[in-house]
Amino acid sequence: MAVDILALNEQIKKESQFVNKLLGEVGKVVVGQRHMLERILMGLLSDGHVLLEGVPGLAKTLTIKSISDAIHLDFQRVQFTPDLLPSDLIGTMIFNQKTGEFAVKKGPIFTNIVLADEINRAPAKVQSALLEAMAEKQVTIGDESHRLADPFLVLATQNPLEQEGTYPLPEAQMDRFMFKVLVSYGTKEDELEVLSRMTQRELPHVERVITVEELRRARDLVTSVYIDDKVKQYIVEIVMATRNPGEYGLATVANLINVGGSPRATINLTKSAKAHAFIKGRGFVTPEDVKAIAYDVLRHRILLTYEAEAEETKPDAIIREILNKIEVP
Repeated sequence: MAVDILALNEQIKKESQFVNKLLGEVGKVVVGQRHMLERILMGLLSDGHVLLEGVPGLAKTLTIKSISDAIHLDFQRVQFTPDLLPSDLIGTMIFNQKTGEFAVKKGPIFTNIVLADEINRAPAKVQSALLEAMAEKQVTIGDESHRLADPFLVLATQNPLEQEGTYPLPEAQMDRFMFKVLVSYGTKEDELEVLSRMTQRELPHVERVITVEELRRARDLVTSVYIDDKVKQYIVEIVMATRNPGEYGLATVANLINVGGSPRATINLTKSAKAHAFIKGRGFVTPEDVKAIAYDVLRHRILLTYEAEAEETKPDAIIREILNKIEVP
């Protein structure tokens, strides 16, 4: 079926006008960090969970809380610790003495946005319970399954510095995150602005910009963003190059990659490229959209060899080599 790209472009240009307003509203509280803000919004628009990695104090929690306020979403924060139990996250069965029956007491995961703070500090059983929620949008309590809210998004944080007392996330769970976003320090100007704002008597307040219904409508519209077959082929070639770099003239990185991107890498590159086009007010995907989100989609899906780790090679360097080599068909 032929797609009227001009009409679609006009529709999305109109429907995406809330994006800059929302980012501006959150910007009243969060200074800088535009990249992180956009990736979280793209996660909401494409049903993708987001892993944020950065040192403490970079406003990760404040950003997530501010976005939930701007959209009027329910928000829960769970501090992951080594003694956390699955029931602390998903809930448990409790005995009602009046009725003589067991009833479900739901946990904090029954919300729109759950912040899994320092996710790599919780043991395997908690990660397993969270994995079901991320993959199936449901949790099992007792012998019953319970659907989660719509939208439902896991935003997890981890500290790259402290490794003592942590449990590295299994590859299967890492693959469930659409993005792994590296959060860095702001500029000197950003730091001065933070200083000015946070030393005032009254802190800025985030107003609601859009409703949950408007977010759902925008999410549905993202799926209709047009992507040409050549751009689809470009995405597939990028992912295939992470699996078989030697076949793409990338002999220099062939011995650095142990495992390349999974099929979820291909799917998430496509979905997030559509979301990126949407927040830029376009109804069609360009190769530049793919390049813009490639690092965040691929960096946690490329597993490095011991040689790469010994040479302190980062996944981003390998992704850069691939993007420089692969051309649009």
